[in-house]
Amino acid sequence: MTWSDVSDLRWKDIKKAVKGMDRDDVLHRLGLEQHTPTSDFFTGLGLFAVGVLVGAGLGVMFAPKPGAEMRSQLSGTLRSRGSRMADELGQRVAGEHGEGASSRIS
Repeated sequence: MTWSDVSDLRWKDIKKAVKGMDRDDVLHRLGLEQHTPTSDFFTGLGLFAVGVLVGAGLGVMFAPKPGAEMRSQLSGTLRSRGSRMADELGQRVAGEHGEGASSRIS
C-alpha cells in the first residue's frame, strides 16, 4: 500500500493502512529523517568544539597577565617542580640502594 492509497480510505481503513507502513516511509513522506547515533555524535562533537573555542577566547580576554609573561611563569613552575621531583626520586633511589647494601653486609 502506498501513501496515495491512504488518502482515499476512511478513518478505520487508515488505521489499518498505517499499521502496515514502515517507519522510514512515514518519516520520508513527512519530510523528516531518522536520527542515527553517528549524526548525534558529530552534533555533540561540533558543540564541544564550539565550547572549546568560546572558552579559549574568554580565557584570552580575561587573562590576568600577558601571554609571554604567563608562559614564562608556567615554564618556570614546571621546571622547578620537575627538578624537585627528580631530586626526591634520586633520594628515594639512593635510600633504597643504601638500605639494600647495608642489609647485605650485616
